[in-house]
This record gives sequence, structure tokens and C-alpha cells, in this order.
Amino acid sequence: MRPIANTRSEAGIPTGRLAVWWVVASEIVIFGGLLASYVMYRLGNPEWAGYAAHTNVWLGATNTFVLLTSSLSAVLAHQAAVAGDGKKAAKLLYFTCLGAVAFLCIKAFEWTTEIQAGYTITANTFWSFYYTAAGLHALHVIAGGVIMLIVAETAKRNEELHRVELIGIYWHFVDIVWIFLFPLLYIAK
Repeated sequence: MRPIANTRSEAGIPTGRLAVWWVVASEIVIFGGLLASYVMYRLGNPEWAGYAAHTNVWLGATNTFVLLTSSLSAVLAHQAAVAGDGKKAAKLLYFTCLGAVAFLCIKAFEWTTEIQAGYTITANTFWSFYYTAAGLHALHVIAGGVIMLIVAETAKRNEELHRVELIGIYWHFVDIVWIFLFPLLYIAK
């Protein structure tokens, strides 16, 4: 028997899906405010181009590829779940989690080299925004990875397969945020 929270649909949308979209909407407000503040400061501080020149575009681009690839495996996991193949969905979610781990390892290497070069969160306002935005995003990658592991464990037993779609929605949001962060923090010099 499925819990009522999974089957109710007062708004015409399953409760779980509606809840995830509410979470995404609230996260859009958070990241939107942060990114709007960044753009406003960036426009008023042309010297930030010099600071941004010290970000590692290749590592940022590699992380973009990693996240987009992990998003593809999340889509394939959803397709497997819709087909009722929980084991395949779980394997694809584990692959997506590997993408999260790879992203975080690359980010850790990147930050280590930047901090060793003296580009710390207290160096100037650009680096404060950089570490705040990228750090907040990294926390979302960690949260998504942890939730994905939980969803994969239940999917492996062919249980709660609708959750594969829900974590996929969240994961795509995390990827989209990075698509905005990458050009703003790395490319716009």
C-alpha cells in the first residue's frame, strides 16, 4: 500500500512532484538573489575581470561536462523507472552519484590550488562571491548525491520508483544553476 502523500493529487499534480517543484522554486529565489547581487557588483567593479582571470576555466568546463553527463544518466534512470526496471534505474542513479563525487573532487582540487595561491574568501569581494556561490552549489550537489543514494537503494528493490523522477528534477536544477555559475564566475573576464 502506498502512503497517501504519494497518491493524493488535489492540484492535479502528485504531491511529491509538487513538493519538489516548491523546493526548486525556493532555491531559485536563493540562487537568483545571489546571482543578481553578483551581476550588480560585477557591473560596478570592472577590476573583477582581473580577479576572474585567476579562475581555472578548464576545471570549470570539466565540471560542466561532468554535471551534464550525470544529468543524462538521471534522465536514463527516470526512463528505466517508468519502464519498471528499478535495478537499471538504481545503477544509473549510482552513475549520477559518481558524477557528483567527481564534481566535488574537482572542486576541492580547484579550491586547494586557488587558496594556496592566496585567492581566499577574504581576498576581496569577487572571491567572496565566488566561494559563496560555488560553495552553496557544492552543498546542493552533496545533498542531491545523498538523496540520490537513498532513492537508488529503494529503486533497486523496485520500490518507490516515482522518486527517481523527483530526484531527477532536483538534479537538473542543480545542473542548471551551474550552467549560470560557470560563465559568470569563469568565462566573463
